[in-house]
Amino acid sequence: MPRPAVGDGRPWVELCMVSSIDGSTAFDGESRGLSSDTDREVLLTLRRFADVIIVGAGTVRSEGYGAPRKPGQRIGVVSRTGAVDASSALFASGAGFLIVPEDAPHSSIESVRAGVGEIDLHAALRSLPGNPAFVHAEGGPTLNGALAAANLIDEINLTTSPQIVGGDGTRLITTAPPMSHRFHLAHLLEDDGFLFSRYLRAD
Repeated sequence: MPRPAVGDGRPWVELCMVSSIDGSTAFDGESRGLSSDTDREVLLTLRRFADVIIVGAGTVRSEGYGAPRKPGQRIGVVSRTGAVDASSALFASGAGFLIVPEDAPHSSIESVRAGVGEIDLHAALRSLPGNPAFVHAEGGPTLNGALAAANLIDEINLTTSPQIVGGDGTRLITTAPPMSHRFHLAHLLEDDGFLFSRYLRAD
């Protein structure tokens, strides 16, 4: 489904996440324990639509990211320090690149640099390789918080898993200041107790 142009020189940013009923985005440290076959198909479909995927370095490590299935697709790994394993399958494939502050340590990995001390996500999104129209974000919650704080989320695809998991798992968004960005519900589907909701920016 085509996404509208944003109009400020950056791509449309869509966030895709799964959470439990009690708000956790991970079970035993991973999102897989909350997912289902249908949820994974939603994720894969959105990945196929996307020109570029962005994801936090912690999520890449915990979920074991490899090269994308879509030929030519790039995955931008967001990190304040650039401390990643350059020999991992993602970076060895040439599909992975870093999104880091300008003053992050030098890396042999292709990098988009924006901001000093903290990443300037507005500038970074306008500098992504290939000038993408649709960027698919996969968390984790710290990256989600940074995108929300910068008011850069245009669409949210949220799967609510029909379980409560307790523990101290993180919320969908963390480390963000208080804010209010309104979204409207565009689609709502249910499958085997899993609730699939699609929200679009309202302001």
